[in-house]
Amino acid sequence: MPALLPAPLHRALLPLAHGMRHSWRRWRKVPIAGVSIIITNLGGDVLLLRHSYGPDVWGLPGGGINRGEEPEAAARREVREELGIELARLEPIGTLEEVLSGSPHTAHLFAAICNQHPRPDGREVVEARFFPSHSLPEPLGRTTRARIAAWKARGTG
Repeated sequence: MPALLPAPLHRALLPLAHGMRHSWRRWRKVPIAGVSIIITNLGGDVLLLRHSYGPDVWGLPGGGINRGEEPEAAARREVREELGIELARLEPIGTLEEVLSGSPHTAHLFAAICNQHPRPDGREVVEARFFPSHSLPEPLGRTTRARIAAWKARGTG
């Protein structure tokens, strides 16, 4: 129940939880699934964010899919929880099969256009900004780079 914890304490505990989750995945190697959403504004700029845990890189909004949850519902939930944005339309881009933390991972990719300003939750996400798609910031996460490449390959970016 993260809402019961003060945001600074929640942010302080997330790196520990993140490390434990990755160790568990490396040990168990259970298949997992998640979502990533490439959100652009009306000018075509891409929304990237920084998490309070994990590698210090720019990444895409997204996260894990809960048991029984559809990928589109998970994408909408993650964007709402992390950034305070309600997406009107989501376009499925496809899936990527990869290995994440030693476990087989299916990444469901979506694209959306948004005319709202992100409001990072201050817990998981500490910064979120739009960047021109031809001039993305560094360091850009490895998985983020692969997902943006898949989006651009479809001709949507």
